Amino acid sequence: MKIKLVYHYTLKSYPWQSSDYGMRLPIFRSVPEDQVLYQTERYNEETFGYDIPIKEEGDYVLVLKFAEVYFAQSQQKVFDVRLNGQHVVVKDLDIFEKVGHSTAHDELVSFTIRKGKLSVQGEVSTFNGKLLVEFVKGYYDNPKVCAICIIKGTVEDVPKLLPHPGLEKKEEEEEDDDYEEGNEKKTLSKKKVKSGPRTPDPYASDNSSLMFPILVAFGVFIPTLFCLCRL
Repeated sequence: MKIKLVYHYTLKSYPWQSSDYGMRLPIFRSVPEDQVLYQTERYNEETFGYDIPIKEEGDYVLVLKFAEVYFAQSQQKVFDVRLNGQHVVVKDLDIFEKVGHSTAHDELVSFTIRKGKLSVQGEVSTFNGKLLVEFVKGYYDNPKVCAICIIKGTVEDVPKLLPHPGLEKKEEEEEDDDYEEGNEKKTLSKKKVKSGPRTPDPYASDNSSLMFPILVAFGVFIPTLFCLCRL
């Protein structure tokens, strides 16, 4: 399927602060021709954003490209992404927490524009011809973005990043944990016995007939022992 690229931005599009610090690093999960998209970025010390013109109605996917090329641990850069000043479509994004260092990460946000309305993640607002994409400053460092593009279509139409062995292993372990937890719940439910007639207690029966021979033998043994002692 041919992808219709509606919009993309370069570092020169807006006056926000730019950085090419990542140019010294190879970016995992990215094909060679896309490396520069993740090696360069725009950031700001406060919330910043871009007005993106969209002229046609339809279904779209906002593709936000990121890579953490500076911090080497989580909780160092965390921020939100907001559309049209009211729809928080990505909450508490911690790039390092998601994929680690110098690794490509894409956030895909599906939205629809019809009859002057923007619909995204179950929310609706008025659309005036431009999509405002904001990167909202949080408590940890400055918000940033490496690249933005908008594709007309669905998430399935967006090219996927290359596989990352470490991320795949982590996802498999999480799936295994979920599977084991589900099996454990099923096993417990299978072991549960439904209520019904109480099983007869084998020890509750009258054992007086079994004790009689023992009492007789004990009664005979005592006089015999007494006689032997007398001798």
